[in-house]
Parts: sequence; structure tokens; C-alpha cells
Amino acid sequence: MIIYRVALLIVNQCKLTFFGDYLRSPYTFGYYFRWQKYVFLAPMREQCLEADEFLKQSLNGVVLDVRSPAEFLSGHIPGAISFPLFTDEERKEVGPIYKQQGKESAIELGLEIVGPKLKFFVQQAREYATNRPLYLHCWRGGMRSNSMAWLLRTAGINVYTLTGGYKAYRKHLLSYLTNSFRLLVLGGETGSGKTEVIQALRDKKEQVIDLEALANHKGSSFGSIGQLQQPTTEQFTNLLFYELSKLDASKPIWVEDESRMIGTVNIPEEFFLQMSKAPLLVMQVPVAWRVTNLVKGYGEANKELLVSAFKRIQKKLGGQHLISALQALDENDLETAAVIALRYYDKAYRFGLQTKVNSKVIHYEPQENSVMQMADEILLLAQNNLKNLWTVSN
Repeated sequence: MIIYRVALLIVNQCKLTFFGDYLRSPYTFGYYFRWQKYVFLAPMREQCLEADEFLKQSLNGVVLDVRSPAEFLSGHIPGAISFPLFTDEERKEVGPIYKQQGKESAIELGLEIVGPKLKFFVQQAREYATNRPLYLHCWRGGMRSNSMAWLLRTAGINVYTLTGGYKAYRKHLLSYLTNSFRLLVLGGETGSGKTEVIQALRDKKEQVIDLEALANHKGSSFGSIGQLQQPTTEQFTNLLFYELSKLDASKPIWVEDESRMIGTVNIPEEFFLQMSKAPLLVMQVPVAWRVTNLVKGYGEANKELLVSAFKRIQKKLGGQHLISALQALDENDLETAAVIALRYYDKAYRFGLQTKVNSKVIHYEPQENSVMQMADEILLLAQNNLKNLWTVSN
């Protein structure tokens, strides 16, 4: 093996700081390349994985996203850990230099910024890499991920990178979402207990995608109450892909009937189109049961949040109904407030039901207000009609 001294960063007055002697073997570390006076190591092809293989292998490792915190917040691979090479502020410094002065000047600034953080990167990576490989990516699979991978490999850590970076991952998942899924959609008016039944179906080992759980929103003006902050639409799509990829696409997958938007996030067009064409089982639950469910679900909610939610639907609810609803809330009469809300939501849902296209609709009337019994009866209904349902939907 040949010993190379590898320059890692540039300091003032064109002086170099060396990371140290590096033992290079073409069988383990890869190939080196030069830039001006400096020598760097590029990973072997075997250490660069296409998106599909990267996702499979990383299940047994740790995914580190070396993009900036803002990029990570916008959307990231589920389960990935933010491990930024640059902070948001540092990235803003390097970007303009690249555009105004060129790539070489941007590289020099980048190396100068990163230099003092090298020890920290290695220490943190060692904690994540305990008996597990690391899987790195940046936006395009370029200098950020390759530089970080080089550093960590130099420190003796087993590292793989994503060919094409996060951009390739997004392309892969968007292509996956165009596949055909055997969806079964569970519908029903507000308060019917659809979400609870979906969760019960999951407990019975049925394949389920809980869209509202992924969106952190229950799909109405009241839907954000008691929920965590919603993800971006980009991250919601990432989460949807992640959940779908764990299921068997050849078998039925239950989803709850939703509008195109769940709060502030959009269901991907391809998947929503499949939902609109899929068999729909509509729960026809008595108003009294639905009121009970709503009071149970929102009874402990902050009254100011409930007031704000009613005000958001004022135009469609009507001024007088709004006044009555706010008065009921003030008197802690949640049942009356729930009945008033249902006047709007029932009308909206029935209209939407009438406008559905290419759907086979089956109505189901439960005999008891029991989530587990409803789940059992819905499963039986689906099984008895399954063959016919797939014939109609496909």
C-alpha cells in the first residue's frame, strides 16, 4: 500500500493543515483524485448505492442527512438523523460565493468553515455507528455527502452513500407511488369513528395506511386540535411512501376517505386518484353516536381552539348557527355544539359522496357503537364482496 498525505482543509495564506497519513488500498478505500495541489479520496462504486438498495440496506444501519437543517425540515427520509455539514447560515455564505466567484472559491470557503468541526463530526458519527454502518446523503449525492463520507472512512467508520442523493430518493418514491394498490376506502360522516375503526383493522393485522396520523390532522376545521405540528406536503409524501413500502401491494390496503387536502398537506395526486377509484365502504352511523364520539374526542380540548375552529367555518355554517355554537361552548354544552357542527359537515360529506366518480359504494349500518364489532363486520362485508369490488374498481 502507498501512503498519501491527504490535504483536508485550506487555511490562511495558502498554508495547509493535513489530516494525517492515510493508508490507501484500492480494495478497501477507493480511488483518489486531485484538485489543484490537493489530493482527495473518492469512495468505491460498491460504497455508492442506488436509492432502492440504499433504503433496503439502511434498515440495518443509521441514515445521516448531511444537508442543512432547513433542507431536512422541508423533507427527509423517515428515520434519518440530521447531520448537517453546514448550518443554514453557513450554507447561505457558500452559495453566493459559488455563483459569484466560482466553484474553487466556494470549495475553499467550505473547507475553511468545516475544518474546526471535523473532530465533532467524527465523535458524533462514532456514537451513531456502534456496530452499525452509516448511510449518508446530501441533495444530489455530491460534494457534501462525499466529503463527509471521506472523513468518516478516514476515521475507520463503515459508510455508504446514496447515488444521486435525496433528489434520487424523491424520484424513486414518486415513481413508486404510480404503482397500482388494492385500496379499500372507509368512509362515513364526521364523528362516525372511521379513524378508530381503521386502527382496529390494523390491530386485526389488516394492512392499513392511517393518512390522518401521517398528516397530524383529523381533516376538518377542528382537525389540528390536540395534534403535533403538521409535516410539509413533501414530508407527508415521504411518510406515505415509507408506510406503503412496508406493505404487500398485492393485498388489500385500508385507507380512510379523505379530501385531497388534510389540513395543510396534499395527498399525492397519483395516490389520491387511486383512492377516488377504489371501492368505498360508507359507515352510516346514527347522529347520536356521532355526537357522543365528537364530545369524547374534543371534550378536553381548549375552548379557545374550539371557538377558532367554528369561526373558520362561519361562512358555510351561517351567522346564526355560529352564534348558537359559541353560546353552547360558553355554557359547556358540547353536545349542542357538536350537533351544530354536524349540520355543515354532513351536508358537505353528502355532496362529496354524490360527486364521486368510478367508485363502487357499499353502505354499512352498524348495530352497536362498538369499534371492534364494527371492524369485524366491515371485514366480513369486504370479504363477501371482495371479488366483485376489485372487478368494479379495476
